[in-house]
Amino acid sequence: MPATDLALLIDASLAGGQIAMSYWRRDPETRAKPDGSPVSEADLAVDGALRAALLHARPDYGWLSEEAEDDLARMDRERCFILDPIDGTRAYLEGHETWAVSLAVAEAGRLTAGVIHMPAKGLTYTAALGQGAALNGTPITVTRQDEVSGARMITSKATYAERNWRGAVPDFARHYRPSMAYRLAVVAQGRFDVMATFRQAWEWDIAAGALIAAEAGALVTDRHGEPLSFNSAERCSTGVLAANPALHAEILSVMA
Repeated sequence: MPATDLALLIDASLAGGQIAMSYWRRDPETRAKPDGSPVSEADLAVDGALRAALLHARPDYGWLSEEAEDDLARMDRERCFILDPIDGTRAYLEGHETWAVSLAVAEAGRLTAGVIHMPAKGLTYTAALGQGAALNGTPITVTRQDEVSGARMITSKATYAERNWRGAVPDFARHYRPSMAYRLAVVAQGRFDVMATFRQAWEWDIAAGALIAAEAGALVTDRHGEPLSFNSAERCSTGVLAANPALHAEILSVMA
């Protein structure tokens, strides 16, 4: 089933990406959600098209999307789609390229297929459980960096707050991208060594990237080193830490 689902997600992500590109840099109508984050007519158009296509193909799957009202009936389904139609909406609206269509399938809390498609950059990251990860069809793997000092971390500024570390903040090489899905993807690709967030992480932001990074050789956990579980009632995890197992352990050892 994961391989079949992966093909479905790839096709859907490409179609969703075409819809997103049709609005990109064309000033789509936008409003603020209750939490203050933006949602545009492009987000909603992609979400609607994905829902129609994916649930037509898999009518027995649940649905968990950033842009859809939550229906806890999803938790009674054996499998569930978890997605963000446009991850990095602010970047998208500002005309930047670092936004993604992020799609995943979870079965009994475990991810089985994931795709991060970045139409503006021409990148498609894919993974199925037990089958490795790829970028545009070419296998990818995480780095072997095993020392915290100098490790290339891709995260937000808040991660470096002193309260998050046992002593001095480690001398990471600091990098940032607005899409959390993309941050996980570039760690999977080996462009960066570690992705972290110590804030709550919504499942739709991290599901596809978590599987892609794991299939590329990363250990992907919450901020406490505990396994992630998906299609949960809370819809979020207590942070994310993704790196090769040796570096992951070293980072945990210096975290508060």
